[in-house]
Amino acid sequence: MSPVLRFTDVACWRGGRLLFEGVSFALDEGEALWVRGPNGSGKSSLIRLAAGLLSPAAGSIASGEAALADESLALDREQSLERALRFWARLDDGTVWLEGALQAFELDHLAQVPVRMLSTGQARRARLARVVASGAPLWLLDEPVNGLDERSIGLLGSAIASHRAAGGAVLAASHVPLPGGEWRTLELHA
Repeated sequence: MSPVLRFTDVACWRGGRLLFEGVSFALDEGEALWVRGPNGSGKSSLIRLAAGLLSPAAGSIASGEAALADESLALDREQSLERALRFWARLDDGTVWLEGALQAFELDHLAQVPVRMLSTGQARRARLARVVASGAPLWLLDEPVNGLDERSIGLLGSAIASHRAAGGAVLAASHVPLPGGEWRTLELHA
């Protein structure tokens, strides 16, 4: 069985400086890796490398299908939440996951509300629901608990635990501990 994600001696340059080098790890089905470190150490850049949005300065990255939740909402603000999520779910071939994604983050009662009308916390949960609705085996989460209340963090933990139990993998960057079971850690230094 090959890993869901593999970094081999990866280096990252951003803004004219080396953020990290020699980063190697493999993430298998059911595993979760927490990327930690101070601001400016390259946590978000590592997530973007895994998503294929950046190219490594050195080394190699092997990844299968992944879904990314970062600071970008990436939902049409004029559409209803359900319709906006359905757009991404169709692209990701994850329409079967849509209803469960809304329920997982207690957004089903807001399905017909335009995205622009969601509160900050609801929009953050919608961003995470988009990842669930994708059906992707690898979730890439950049600071996923930012802006979430205690209950929503619990919902995220349940979603992560369910995803892992079904063979999914999670790579997450965060300043704080993450819910959803045990996490391996990768420490980056500024």
